[in-house]
Amino acid sequence: MRRSKISIIGAGNVGATTAHWCAAAELGDITLLDIPQTETMPAGKALDLMEASPIMGFDSRIVGTTEYGDTTDSDIVVITAGLPRKPGMSRDDLLKTNASIVTTVSEQVAKHSPNAFVIVVSNPLDAMVQRAQKVTGFPHPRVMGQAGVLDTARYRTFLAMELGVSVEDVQAMLMGGHGDTMVPLRTCTSVGGIPISQLLPGPRLEEIIERTRKGGGEIVGLLKTGSAFYAPAAATTQMVEAIVKDKKRLLPLAAYCDSEYQVGGYYVGVPAILGAGGVERIVELSLDEHEQVEFRKSVDAVKELVETMETLLT
Repeated sequence: MRRSKISIIGAGNVGATTAHWCAAAELGDITLLDIPQTETMPAGKALDLMEASPIMGFDSRIVGTTEYGDTTDSDIVVITAGLPRKPGMSRDDLLKTNASIVTTVSEQVAKHSPNAFVIVVSNPLDAMVQRAQKVTGFPHPRVMGQAGVLDTARYRTFLAMELGVSVEDVQAMLMGGHGDTMVPLRTCTSVGGIPISQLLPGPRLEEIIERTRKGGGEIVGLLKTGSAFYAPAAATTQMVEAIVKDKKRLLPLAAYCDSEYQVGGYYVGVPAILGAGGVERIVELSLDEHEQVEFRKSVDAVKELVETMETLLT
């Protein structure tokens, strides 16, 4: 049986670590691509990973390249390409720069892999996945953004640390945009089936939610140079696995919502069933009044971000 072909665009820390996780899980053969200015760097990282295969016992084939032709007929394309915000760079400068990068990448994806599923990881996430779908023209269920899986993992980690329990027993869900406006759902948070409200006082839970919202910034502050990559790559790999293995996972991810939650045609974080058909179904939850207000604020922030991006690109 033919292995799935997984192409990862962007061979930086997130992209290379995603390749590592996917190879170790034998999810398919992997093509790791970066821009020509990096010359042989993608090939070096790919060869290094391949040389780990006899030790770790995986048979995935990994190649590194600067040529999009090597990604032809990919089943799944992961887009991690983009720049981090640099000193002196405004929010709009970053938005325009990364939107331009994602535009170029998406054009190449559509040209070489017209039947692929696309998982966008580049930031600002909610605008970048909107751009990728528009440029590729792919059906909405085949284009999605990775953010909610990562954000939920951070939330679950902090709760497990606070309560001194296994992360496996912490279940949670969140919605909305990636970043400060995300909406962790208190009503969908439990530990071993016990509602979180019975285990943590409200003020302490709010502190953990706030830490979750600023989780990426906390990592940046600790690293001093660079940003998180282990957890983002693991989250992306979980999404790749759900598609490759048709696992029908119920995951929080950036999916296109029109009538759903009355979003009106934008990508935003929602619970969705992810399987061989991509985003197969968006799960609409009954939100309490507080959650509804917070989610609407998050959606409005996403809309503003997308509208700013469109203006900058015209």
